[in-house]
This record gives sequence, C-alpha cells and structure tokens, in this order.
Amino acid sequence: MGVDGDISDSSRLSRRSLAPGLIVEEGLELSIVKDDDAEEMFLKIEENRAYLREWLPWLDDTKTLQDEISFIAICIDDFEKRKGAFYAIRFHGEIIGTISINWIDWANKGCGVGYWLSESHMGRGYVTKACNSLMEHCFEGLGLHRFVLESAVENHASRAVAERLGLRMEGISKDREWLYDHFTDSVMYAITYPEWKSSTQG
Repeated sequence: MGVDGDISDSSRLSRRSLAPGLIVEEGLELSIVKDDDAEEMFLKIEENRAYLREWLPWLDDTKTLQDEISFIAICIDDFEKRKGAFYAIRFHGEIIGTISINWIDWANKGCGVGYWLSESHMGRGYVTKACNSLMEHCFEGLGLHRFVLESAVENHASRAVAERLGLRMEGISKDREWLYDHFTDSVMYAITYPEWKSSTQG
C-alpha cells in the first residue's frame, strides 16, 4: 500500500485500547496499577527487596513510598498515552508481583514484556500464565506482530518462562545492563503472531 498506507495502519493500531485488566484464570488476574495500590505495592517490594535485587536494577530508585507513588504516576500516564501498561499480578485479590508491557512500537507492531513475582509465590506457574494472557492480548486485542522478552543470561527462571511460552532465542548482548556494581549479559527471546497462532492451534 505504500508509505501512506503504512502510516494509516500504525495510526489505526495505536487507537486500540490497552486492557485495564485481564482474567488469567480463577483467582489469578492482572489489573492496571492505580494510585491507591502504591502502599501495597511498596510493601511487597520491601518484603522481597533482597530477593529482587539479584536481577532487577531499579530497587535503589524505589526506597520510599513516595518513590513508588511517583513511579505509578508515570505508568498511569504511559497507559493513557498508549505507550505501555503496568499491571499488578493479583492472586485472590492480593498483589503478588507485576507484569508490564514496557514499550510498544506501534509503527512496527512490536512490544516488550517485563515482570517480577514475590519469592513466596515462585514455582507455581503464575508468571508463565500471566505472560501468556498478556501475549494473547497484545496479538489478538492490540493487533501487534512481535512480542519480545529480554532476560539476563544467568536468570534461568526468567529464561524458562520464555522457553515454556515458545519464544525463540534470538541472540545474546554483551554487558547489556549495569546491575548495581557489575554488567550483565542479556538474552533476547521473541515470537511473532503467526508463530504464536500456529502454536495455539497445534
């Protein structure tokens, strides 16, 4: 269709609504984080600070409740502008972690995901299930074509999520992220809509 058609298509996609919430399964759901979630979210971070610090670089930027309030305000603004979506993972109403669409490239129909889960809820498949629901929303609801997950090479739990979801390993970036006092290498996984569709029909 040429350049004009491409621009029109990306504009049409960018008007699609990001979901304010998603039901993953009975008792497990995703909900956009709101201002009044700040205290519960901060307390959950405090409970898991040492555990999360192994792989997440932002803990030193979230030292107080006000830090969390300010961060949530940014996330709400991004959601309203269709730049991304920051969801609480809720188990029977309790926040047990987060999952987010960190970025959306409407022009090229791609997005990237990030997540963390409280240590006490690890090993039960919650992140994999939440990520699968979010992936379905990105493909079927938003009309995106490419879904990306990036993880530290040594973060085997996160890499296992990508592999269970059927994402392809596309490559390794040397010294991709500064993690407090050292660099970490990262591995990129991705899946396209046709690949995902084929796997769900198989």
